[in-house]
Amino acid sequence: MNYILFDDSIVRTNLLPLTFMRPIADIRIGILTIREKWEMHLNAKTSTLTDLYLAKKFNILKEEENILINASVCPTMEVVETILNLKPSQTVVYQDTIIALHVKAEDLDKLGDASSDGIEEINIKNPPMRVGHTWEVFSKNGIAINDDFDLLTGDRKSQKLSTTNKVIGEGRVFVEKGAKVEYAILNTTAGPIYIGTGAEIMEGAVIRGPFALCEGAQVKMAAKIYGPTTVGPYSRVGGEINNSVIFGYSNKAHDGFLGHSVIGEWCNLGADTNTSNLKNTYDTVRLWSYGKQTFVSTNQQFCGLIMGDHSKCGINTMFNTGTVVGVNANIFGPGFQRNFIPSFTWGGTAGFSNYDLKKALEVAELVYARRDKTFNEVDRELLASVYNLTLKNKFL
Repeated sequence: MNYILFDDSIVRTNLLPLTFMRPIADIRIGILTIREKWEMHLNAKTSTLTDLYLAKKFNILKEEENILINASVCPTMEVVETILNLKPSQTVVYQDTIIALHVKAEDLDKLGDASSDGIEEINIKNPPMRVGHTWEVFSKNGIAINDDFDLLTGDRKSQKLSTTNKVIGEGRVFVEKGAKVEYAILNTTAGPIYIGTGAEIMEGAVIRGPFALCEGAQVKMAAKIYGPTTVGPYSRVGGEINNSVIFGYSNKAHDGFLGHSVIGEWCNLGADTNTSNLKNTYDTVRLWSYGKQTFVSTNQQFCGLIMGDHSKCGINTMFNTGTVVGVNANIFGPGFQRNFIPSFTWGGTAGFSNYDLKKALEVAELVYARRDKTFNEVDRELLASVYNLTLKNKFL
């Protein structure tokens, strides 16, 4: 069977700026991306149905028979079993949410116009976890880490943890091949700790689970990390972090506080960058909504920074409670930054200007090269597409 993960357009907008550079399926929550979760559960590769400008990098593979899966939904055993038994013209739903549907190739291009006549709905009993807003990436991260930990480790045996480390709790620590951990304190009382292939936790680090350190990632000396926190592949972290998700290839390598936040790929937070994650009034936090074009309530008392891919900030940057930063912004200067900073913005409290696209592409190429990656033509076109999309309306 051919499986296609599709973007719900409303949810995709709600997840901006995290979905400017990727489909919903490639958001990381827990240890794995949503796509990786589905591919492990289904034991099959997936393709993507998303916005046209993303399609060149995240293309769609069509077969005669296809199952479309809502990319904002994380798999459960009940959902997976139902999908595996799905027959033509059947749809899996939970309340008003379409989770999956079985369609033929000729119907893929007319999904919006398709009649519901003859469609059989299969209702699942238990609500699956769904990522519908940016703040849910960190607020639901603890559940996701526990689920992914069980999925990845199963009956596998962990690599031996060095005796220089101190483990507190029942010892749900899993160490993948090539990982290095020395003289760290690992507290598993509240959740498991996963240490990916080739990852490193340096001496003096203190970590409370649930915690995921993905492949090739690094925790610097004397870091203090509170779960549920995820550090994506090849990212580097230090200082103090609480309940945050950092996507791949990003740096928060120095002292400073990051709390209840989500950081995209290829970001860099300068030394002593601090985020406020609690208002002085203890009110629930409001966050910029790209869909509503205004600030909306998160119903969260704790919410820090949501930062899109390729954005960076200088040393001693201060982010106010509930700040949204778009793609490829360069932020610096004293004092608290504004609560919403559009994509391709250069500046700070003293004022902003547009970030020149040519310069942005040059920097991205250098950043990729520093991690032995190639910033290819598809990557250039994707970043340029986001630039053109946001240039027309800076609030996008």
